[in-house]
Amino acid sequence: MARGSTPNVSDAGRPQEDVPLDVRSFAPARRHELIFETFQALKPNQAFVLVNDHGPKPLYYPFAAELEGQFTWAALESGAEVWRVRIGRIGVSM
Repeated sequence: MARGSTPNVSDAGRPQEDVPLDVRSFAPARRHELIFETFQALKPNQAFVLVNDHGPKPLYYPFAAELEGQFTWAALESGAEVWRVRIGRIGVSM
């Protein structure tokens, strides 16, 4: 299930800027793999902004199935040519 967005936080506790991941220049067969690799490399409370040339809704389903409760998903732009979604890793509660 989608969750609200969480700010990136550095190890020092300062907010970090989300890094964009523009997959538009990659072959469609490589895009999902690259997106999941990028997500797996995130530390808790970090996020990236996915930039794509089509709506990412089909990508949401494998995130929900495989990573339930571990990610955030926030649509930032839903345009005719560019879509942007902020995908983040949920922090671990201590």
